[in-house]
Amino acid sequence: MTPKKLRFTTLDGLLVALFLGVAGFFVYRIGVEMQYRWQWPLLLQYLVRTDGDHWLAGPLARGFLTTVKLSLWAMFLATLLGTLMGLLRVSRGLFRRLVPFGYVELVRNLPPLVLVFIVYFFIGERIMALLGVEQLVRTASPEVQGLLGFLFAPPARLSGFLAGLATLVLYEGAYIAEIVRAGIQSIEKGQWEAAHALGLSYRQQLRFVIAPQAFRRILPSLAGQLISTIKDSAIVSVISIPELTFQGLEIMSATYLTFETWITITALYFLLTFACSLGVRHLENALRPG
Repeated sequence: MTPKKLRFTTLDGLLVALFLGVAGFFVYRIGVEMQYRWQWPLLLQYLVRTDGDHWLAGPLARGFLTTVKLSLWAMFLATLLGTLMGLLRVSRGLFRRLVPFGYVELVRNLPPLVLVFIVYFFIGERIMALLGVEQLVRTASPEVQGLLGFLFAPPARLSGFLAGLATLVLYEGAYIAEIVRAGIQSIEKGQWEAAHALGLSYRQQLRFVIAPQAFRRILPSLAGQLISTIKDSAIVSVISIPELTFQGLEIMSATYLTFETWITITALYFLLTFACSLGVRHLENALRPG
């Protein structure tokens, strides 16, 4: 069935005009009645600046880059953890089911802010100090420190970055585990029986028959959860990780550019999440049968 072409109707024009009118009224209320002075040029130096010869990234640009690194690592590791836990949830062993069940129920029923502090004070303050991670990083060669700074964070902030990353992985992994479990259990029983009739083992049934079908079904939900990881990364600002939200708070408290700062941060978050949405949509079209 050929999808219908989109048409721009009169109603669409009225809705667009209404939206622009509300936005204009909002700006008017801020600029005139609240006597707020818009200072966009002043905010630009917090995005990029120059020292005369070179262009340098400002605090907002560096925070945006930290958010990207934190989100990408969290997406990758949470997907691995969630997939493993989701597979264990549908395994045949009772103990193998109880472990992911306890993890999922514990994490999903904890506020993320509480989880941040638990992980930060336990992993950042205890485990990493016990393992001597900070000392190992500080005594590493400049090349290794540079690589760690490029992939994660500078050595001085590596402990907090890893604690924030662990929080996001644990939190998002619990939801991904449920998505994977639901996707596998949504496959019809006849598919399992047909795979068993072909002489495939349980692992082969999952790998060659069930998982490919389940992946297409869970892709929209999985994509939504991964995009949510980007938005949830703002929670680590409470442990002073200099990501986008933390940098915005610092700039706002120093300059009082409240609206300019948060409008810019909103646009940067939207740019990142919308790009991921377009990528997932392209992947869905590529995996669509026919």
